[in-house]
Amino acid sequence: MFNKETYIQRRAQLKKTLGSGLLLFLGNDETGMNYADNTYRYRQDSTFLYYFGLSFAGLSAVIDIDEDKEIIFGDELTIDSIVWMGVQPTLKEKSERVGVMHTLPAATLTDYLQKAAAKGQAIHYLPPYRPEHQIKLLEWLNIPFAKQEASVPFIRAVVNQRNYKTAEEIVEIEKACDITAEMHIAAIKMLRPGMKEYEIAGAMEAIALSKGGALSFPTIATVNGQTLHNHYHGNTVKSGDLFLIDAGAETEMGYAGDMSSTFPADKTFTTRQREVIEIQNAMHHASVKALRPGITYMEVYEQSARVMIEGLKGLGLMKGNVEDALREGAYAMFYPHGLGHMMGLDVHDMENLGETWVGYDGQPRSTQFGRKSLRLGRTLEAGFVLTVEPGIYFIPELMDKWKAEKKFMDFLNYDLMETYKDFGGIRNEEDYLITADGSRRLGSYVPITPDEVEAVRK
Repeated sequence: MFNKETYIQRRAQLKKTLGSGLLLFLGNDETGMNYADNTYRYRQDSTFLYYFGLSFAGLSAVIDIDEDKEIIFGDELTIDSIVWMGVQPTLKEKSERVGVMHTLPAATLTDYLQKAAAKGQAIHYLPPYRPEHQIKLLEWLNIPFAKQEASVPFIRAVVNQRNYKTAEEIVEIEKACDITAEMHIAAIKMLRPGMKEYEIAGAMEAIALSKGGALSFPTIATVNGQTLHNHYHGNTVKSGDLFLIDAGAETEMGYAGDMSSTFPADKTFTTRQREVIEIQNAMHHASVKALRPGITYMEVYEQSARVMIEGLKGLGLMKGNVEDALREGAYAMFYPHGLGHMMGLDVHDMENLGETWVGYDGQPRSTQFGRKSLRLGRTLEAGFVLTVEPGIYFIPELMDKWKAEKKFMDFLNYDLMETYKDFGGIRNEEDYLITADGSRRLGSYVPITPDEVEAVRK
């Protein structure tokens, strides 16, 4: 964890922003995979980590602004716990490490909250994203699941603090990005026809674990890159396949890296693969060039789409006016997702708090297919950390659906698209910090261009 002054300052800023009320932080508990004692890898709630820094199960916390108290609620280990888990710091010792001087048993939290509610004190909580959180809010505050409405002022205060990464956070994120880059480069070097997808996924996870961390999200490592979130790893790689990886490492402190790479099963790209990946590269480079404070990420996204439309027109896959194809959404046949997202303690940073607040600063988002999947559209500011990940995909089911509907006939060459149904998908992704005058890539460089990739493949 960081120095305790970091957490003290974070909480002080939050209290100043909210001004009054009681702020409730729900830490995460252990979760059983198939029975209680066989648990998933433990991961603390990211907002709890941000303000309290303690990655231990069974903790909750309160910042009582009106009473000027900060309290961590939890229980000490029993002798049985020590036998199975070993000696750990006491709750008091853990709390003092992050500058919290008051601790109380977990069972007393209900009474504390009910007394606050009885005297009319506003109790703020964030959106519950786990069933255990919903159950606790029901038990502690008698709020039925359907009426558990998170505090918008609390959400906005957290988002407007966590969005701006400090220098010490950047160091930790860059560590995650360096490990992530190592994972991708190793995969690019080792892939050969005849291998199973899970061999690549396993080798990448081994690197993350060997660096003292873990995966920041389930790895995508697939010959079916046209399926955007494909977590199946059982296919055999064949000559002629494109292999798409989207994977990242998480540091011991919980900060994430997130990168994507696409490369051939063979040592070189085919002519058709090279043509498409060069268009995707142009989209990527145009996006990176545009990164700076003051520009909206929606504008950057639209520029990446324009580059793709022009490139696919050159291949004969698209036709018509570029701006019309962009405005009407015809481009989303090949580019059905957004350009990127915020990144930090979550790989999709603070997505549990709502993309309306994190990615759009409260403004409404588009409902148009493709554009609606842009997780980040707001004006960029110095201190933001985000991903840049444009892609090009050939999704047979989408082709068939739109062709049957005679959709965008003025923009799409359905006859030629039939010959690309076995192509797959291409995505390359990097992580960037928005600086005062532009941007800076985080982490080591992973080959993107066809020539660079082929040099590594040899």
